[in-house]
Amino acid sequence: MKHLIKITSFLVLSALSIGFLQSCKNKDPSVLKVFVRSASNELCKDARVVIIGDLQSNPPTVAYVDTVITNASGFALFNMDEFAELQGGKNPTGYFDIIAKKDGKTGTGRVRVRGHIVNVETVFLEQ
Repeated sequence: MKHLIKITSFLVLSALSIGFLQSCKNKDPSVLKVFVRSASNELCKDARVVIIGDLQSNPPTVAYVDTVITNASGFALFNMDEFAELQGGKNPTGYFDIIAKKDGKTGTGRVRVRGHIVNVETVFLEQ
């Protein structure tokens, strides 16, 4: 009987320990929100936004490229959870070049993305 109580106690404590360790993981999403504005400062819908990981940055960013079209509110929303997993570490960080295009006009920018938060940047299209 004592042996059964020890085994049951061990299993319960193990389950609680695993549950506690799982709850320590940061579950906040990693998001990059890029606003695209015209030269006259108007938000632009249907602009193509490309982000490219800067492999030469310090610390180095993993190779990562993604493209999103801006919505009716003039921003492109990138889900960066995949990047955060690829980059690894407790607080994944990376540097990205941004290229925005619409109607033959181009704008560029640069952003530092940190994992598990909403990162925001604005890109202005040329005149």
